[in-house]
Amino acid sequence: MALFQRGKDPVVTADLENAIEAGHGHCSQDKSASVQQPDNYNGITRKIAPGGESGRRGIHPLHFFRILWTSTSDASRLCNILWPTVPVALALRYTKSDLHLVVFILNYLAMVPCANTIGFAGQEFARKIPKVAGILIENTLGSVVELILFMVLLTRDQYPVIKSAVLGSILATMLLCLGLCFFAGGLRRGEQEFSDTVSEVGCGILLTAGFALIVPSAYYHAIAGASNITEEAIQDNVLHISRVTSILLLIAYLIYIWFQMRTQHCIFDAILKRDEEKDADKARDAAKSKLTLTECVIALVVSMTLVTLVAISLVEQIGYIVEERGITEAFMGLILVPLVEKAAEHLTAIDEAWDNQMNFALSHVLGATIQTALFNTPLVVIVGWGLGKTMNLNFELFEIIIMILAIVVVGNFLRDQKSNYLEGALCVIVYVIIAVSAFYYPGTSV
Repeated sequence: MALFQRGKDPVVTADLENAIEAGHGHCSQDKSASVQQPDNYNGITRKIAPGGESGRRGIHPLHFFRILWTSTSDASRLCNILWPTVPVALALRYTKSDLHLVVFILNYLAMVPCANTIGFAGQEFARKIPKVAGILIENTLGSVVELILFMVLLTRDQYPVIKSAVLGSILATMLLCLGLCFFAGGLRRGEQEFSDTVSEVGCGILLTAGFALIVPSAYYHAIAGASNITEEAIQDNVLHISRVTSILLLIAYLIYIWFQMRTQHCIFDAILKRDEEKDADKARDAAKSKLTLTECVIALVVSMTLVTLVAISLVEQIGYIVEERGITEAFMGLILVPLVEKAAEHLTAIDEAWDNQMNFALSHVLGATIQTALFNTPLVVIVGWGLGKTMNLNFELFEIIIMILAIVVVGNFLRDQKSNYLEGALCVIVYVIIAVSAFYYPGTSV
């Protein structure tokens, strides 16, 4: 029985327990127990959380560009060095379109600063609203790059790349990003603890999402080659199963949002608040200049527009890179595309782990993975349905196996609510093994 016993969550204190109604598990609605926070520090903008107050209104160009350039962490600032590649990459698409490899590399690099700006502006916006809502919105904005890439690939009928990118995104976040978080935090702190509330909810949803994504593939591989049904009928059935599964996954995502925002929001708020108090750079972050709400919106609109243009240029070159340069679709989708689309989210999570905010880091890692599995992936299938595209959830057997094993590995590391650099290194090593295998995997048609 010891296998199923777990210790009390070290993050759930007596104050947090008082926020839960006895016997119901819901957040208490007793307002007298809560401390009323001021609208802001200086009254500039009402309803803006103090931690996100900029002290300014509208847009101030010099402040705007300076804040964007300095970004939040050293790693994010390094990404901004790549901004010159953006105009060059877009210009080469129209002037030197025959230089396929050069155009691909430049657009690949140009995606990084654009995605970093979306991530930073999303983080600045998240500071201005309650913590749980901020995390959800930040994850959503961080997944915009992925969603744009998926949609562009969908219009180009690049189904194998989309399918590989879906699983690749999940693997990159679960193994590479989480591993780097564990490794970075472990190097600085030795061992870090996180809440089982965050890890168990996330792992439970990931297991459910993994099961749902695998079912259409399991159906196909179970009856493929059977004499009593044609290949066309099997593919048609898989398409129907995929569309129904996608609708159900979207419903599951809405329930997950409701659970975090309404039913259990006080629990997650208390956990994240305690993490904020442990932030090693809390004073320095509070002293940094912040974007106004208007500047956040402008930064998001401009960066999303640039990401769309860069994504179109990037996707146009994928066919050439796969056919002429010997890069397999599996490696393109599982490794190359996810690395660039998730760069901003990965840097944010790693920076949080380094600052001893492991619950924030874990919320970003699991939240981004859930966003991909429960929202972005089914949305692509539904949009494809509306456009008359035959996008389904029939993944290759190789991809299914590595996803199942990855979920098992990550779930095992999250079980004890502790992390260290050894576990982080092992996660990264597993990801590198997958990357090497994907590089040599020729792929099959399913």
